[in-house]
Amino acid sequence: MSLTKTAIIGCGTIGTSAHMPGYKAASDIAEIKYFVDILPDRAQKLRDDYGKGEALTDYRDILSDPELKCVSVCTPNYSHAPITIDLLKAGKHVLCEKPAAVNAKIAADMQRAADESGSILNIGVCNRFNTAVCKLERLIASGELGGIYHIVCNFRAYRSIPGMGGPFTTKSMAGGGVLIDWGVHYLDLILYCAQDPIVKAASAATYAKLGANMKDYVFTGMWAGPPDYSGVNDVEEFVTGLVRTDGPTISLNGAWAQNIGESDTYIDFLGDKGGARLKYGGDFTLYGTRDGMLTETKYQFTKENMYDEEIRDFILKSKDGVKTKANIDQAIKTSRLMDMLYESAALGREVTA
Repeated sequence: MSLTKTAIIGCGTIGTSAHMPGYKAASDIAEIKYFVDILPDRAQKLRDDYGKGEALTDYRDILSDPELKCVSVCTPNYSHAPITIDLLKAGKHVLCEKPAAVNAKIAADMQRAADESGSILNIGVCNRFNTAVCKLERLIASGELGGIYHIVCNFRAYRSIPGMGGPFTTKSMAGGGVLIDWGVHYLDLILYCAQDPIVKAASAATYAKLGANMKDYVFTGMWAGPPDYSGVNDVEEFVTGLVRTDGPTISLNGAWAQNIGESDTYIDFLGDKGGARLKYGGDFTLYGTRDGMLTETKYQFTKENMYDEEIRDFILKSKDGVKTKANIDQAIKTSRLMDMLYESAALGREVTA
């Protein structure tokens, strides 16, 4: 079987830590032909780490290569749409990192381009390939928890605004702060596990307090750092909200930075027969009753690398034109929900779908 020729556009953190190793793990079916980044040294380094391929600085140079079939887009949020749409029009299948775009309207343009081209567009909703998440989703679907009526979502960290002054904290580049950066994973995971409920209304508030004056911001860590004080920080570091669906309600609290020295990263699924707490990136526990007794069930299972699973799924399914659970048709629902939360925060009231 011939190897599917692929490319990585954007050789920063996610391209280096997730996509390149994912393609490497899929070396039996794929081979990276191009490494593209506007910073030539970064493209060359990832190419050298991989051991073969070509380092380039302009993604347009690869559009006309008939050998190239699949491309990962790992650039900042604002550039997802133009790059992805150009690739789709050139007949390439695309795995674009999350979020799909800075807002749902632009994500819809990407979806339309995929439909018109007949190519596959997946979004990097990697938790749909997380072993624990997939097993919990099957338990929920089988009725193990009964009817799910409420879901609690927490993604809070202690003073860790990423790369202050850079793309993460610049609204024109990122589209938002902690909600669109971290919340996208949690909300997408919730919609997947809750069997894709229809969102009816959303209410939210966002805050930019601790990092309002960048030079006064004291931090414990700064991934994607160090700070660039010549840049801007005009996005939220904290979000709280309530979502109403035709199924469960969803409450969320998220923080890049808070004045509480603990991290809270879990999702609780509350059902009328039982409940489950999923530790983000970890295992889950089921709580219930049996014969007049309270039960607590922990599971042991072999975990696969979710990025490796995501990449393999993309390569294999796109070859046959198969839309999977990571397709834009699914991921855009999360983009629309985040838009509603941001709109509610801006208006100071609940908004309806």
